[in-house]
Amino acid sequence: MSSKRGGAKKARRQAGRTVIADNRKARFNYEIEESFEAGLQLVGTEVKSLREGKASLNEAYATAQDGEIVLVNSYIPPYDAASRSNHEPRRIRKLLLHGRQIDKLAGAVQRDGMTLVPLRIYFNERGIAKLELALARGRKTYDKRQREKDRTWSRDKARLLREKG
Repeated sequence: MSSKRGGAKKARRQAGRTVIADNRKARFNYEIEESFEAGLQLVGTEVKSLREGKASLNEAYATAQDGEIVLVNSYIPPYDAASRSNHEPRRIRKLLLHGRQIDKLAGAVQRDGMTLVPLRIYFNERGIAKLELALARGRKTYDKRQREKDRTWSRDKARLLREKG
């Protein structure tokens, strides 16, 4: 049976979660201090598009705006089967957090120069779309190079030890 939608990537399952989008560069570019689980305020066609396993967090970030935390520049493509009532793919989406969490995140961004980085979008055990949001500090270029060098050396060391037996 052939699929009309060629190239749709499948979501992967992970400990009761179905991961839809993963921001893999975030852990390389940022030092993660703390992570939070946030709900997403979505419209129906966005949920259907996420259920198909389509979304991207590559250029996305979160920011505090009018006492709320919002997700900016995340890409959820339009749902193919929808008609005129489709959603805007890169619209600003409100994140659903507790008041204390919002105050903590907004304060850390404003005072400490931290960044709010989305790490992944997934469906939890109950089938509700969630976003893993991290409070992070940007890494310097030399830190990235040193970390890559350390990882390469540990990988080579493990391979050498395996070969020596």
